[in-house]
Amino acid sequence: MILDSLRYWVEEMRVDGFRFDLTSSLAREHFHYDPGSAFFDAVRQDPVLSGIKLIAEPWDLGHGGYQVGRYPPGWSEWNGNYRDTVRRFWKGDAGQVPALASRLAGSSDLFDHRGRRPWASINFITAHDGFTLRDLVSYNEKHNEANQEDNRDGVNDNESWNCGAEGDTERPDVSSLRARQQRNMLATLLLSQGVPMILAGDEIGNSQGGNNNSYCQDNEVSWIDWENADRALLGFVRKLAAIRHAHPVFHRARFFRGDATPDGPLDIVWLTPDGHPKTGESWQFAEDRTLGMLLTGDTGDHYYTTPMGQPELDRAFLLLLNAHHEAVPFTIPSAPGGWEGLVDTADPANERQSFAAGHTYPLGPRSLALLARMGDEDVF
Repeated sequence: MILDSLRYWVEEMRVDGFRFDLTSSLAREHFHYDPGSAFFDAVRQDPVLSGIKLIAEPWDLGHGGYQVGRYPPGWSEWNGNYRDTVRRFWKGDAGQVPALASRLAGSSDLFDHRGRRPWASINFITAHDGFTLRDLVSYNEKHNEANQEDNRDGVNDNESWNCGAEGDTERPDVSSLRARQQRNMLATLLLSQGVPMILAGDEIGNSQGGNNNSYCQDNEVSWIDWENADRALLGFVRKLAAIRHAHPVFHRARFFRGDATPDGPLDIVWLTPDGHPKTGESWQFAEDRTLGMLLTGDTGDHYYTTPMGQPELDRAFLLLLNAHHEAVPFTIPSAPGGWEGLVDTADPANERQSFAAGHTYPLGPRSLALLARMGDEDVF
C-alpha cells in the first residue's frame, strides 16, 4: 500500500519526492531499527521510487529510534545534530567549535560512508515543530498557554537565548542583537555544505509569540504575518541564496578531504584569529568561540566534479564566525590581490571593502563575515 501510494504521487501527481515523518518507524525489524529493512530494500529496488528525492526524519518515539547518519545511500536526512550545534554555538555555549566545523563541512562524520554525498545532510535550524527563528532569539522558555495544556506540551529544551529580555521588547540593544543573531544563523545555514532547509516565515522574521507547539492553532499564532514582514532580513536571505546558487564551492558534490591536490593548495583550511591553521591543541580549547574557514574553490578539478561531470572550479572564500560577546580582529591569509568583503552581519559598511593579506578584519561581536579572494571572478 505504501509503495503504491508513493508511485501514484510520483507518476500521476508529478511530485519530486517525499519527506517521511518519524521514518525510523518504517525501518524497524523485530522492534529494532535496521538500515537493511524490507521497506528500504523495496524502495531501493523500485524503478520509480529509487530515482526520486527521499528525505527522512531519522528518528521515532521508540527505543533506539534516533538514527541520524545511519540511513542507506539514496536517502537524505534531517540533521538534528546540525540544528543543535548551530543553536548552541550562536548562543555562546562553550566547546562548540569542533562540532561546528563538522557541520559547516557537510557533517562528514555522520554521512561520509557507503558512497553517500553531502546532500545526505538536510541542514536546518528551525522546523514546523518548535520555535521559529525569531522566537529562538526572543525567548528562553516556551509560552504555550494558548494550547490549553497548562504549558506542559512542547519541548522544554530549545537551545534558545532571548538576548537579554523575554519576548517583545522596546530595548534597542536587544532588538539589534536579535536581528544580528537571525542573520548569523541564516548565513551559517546557507553557507554550509549539505542542503539548507528554511522554515517558511523565518526569512521575514515571523513569530509565534513563543509558542513552540502551534499544531492546534489555526489563527494569528501559526499564520505567517506578511504585513509586518522584515524586508531587510528578506533582502539579506535573497543575497545569501544568490551567493550560494552562483558558487559551487558552497554546494559541493563530494566531501572535503582536507588534503592537497597536485596543484598544491588544500581544499579546506580551518583558521585561528591569528591567521594560522588550527592545530590539534587549538581544537581542544573549550572557551574558543571563533572560527575561520578557508575554501579554496579552484582545487576541485582533482577530486570533485559536479553531477554533470564538470570540474567544480570556483573562487576562494573566507568565512569568519565569532560567537564571542567581544570583537575579535581576524588576520587575513595571504592571497594575490587581497580579499573583498561580501557579507558582514554586524557591519554592512564593511561589505564590498577590500582587505590586504596580513591585515586584520574587524570581526564584530557575535557576527559572521564572508570574504572572497579578488582576481578570481572568471575562474568558473
